[in-house]
Amino acid sequence: MDMDWKVLITTFGAIFAAEFGDKTQLAAIFLASQTEKPLAVFIGAALALAAVTLIGVTLGAEIAQAVPVKYIRSGAAIAFIGIGVLILLGKL
Repeated sequence: MDMDWKVLITTFGAIFAAEFGDKTQLAAIFLASQTEKPLAVFIGAALALAAVTLIGVTLGAEIAQAVPVKYIRSGAAIAFIGIGVLILLGKL
């Protein structure tokens, strides 16, 4: 298997930007301050993020095998727009 560095760097940047300052980071800050065990919180949070990422990558690969990419992109765009509308309306 050949490493595609462009994909790796793009993925890192996208995930880093999306996760920075979100609920997950706030939960980690809270847990680290409450437990005073930052290493345990870091390991737990890293394992949790790795697990949900594994699920996402696995499902994404399976879906890509069955559904053309243009439909996946359209579906993702519609979902993001829908979530944005719900946020604007105060439903989320």
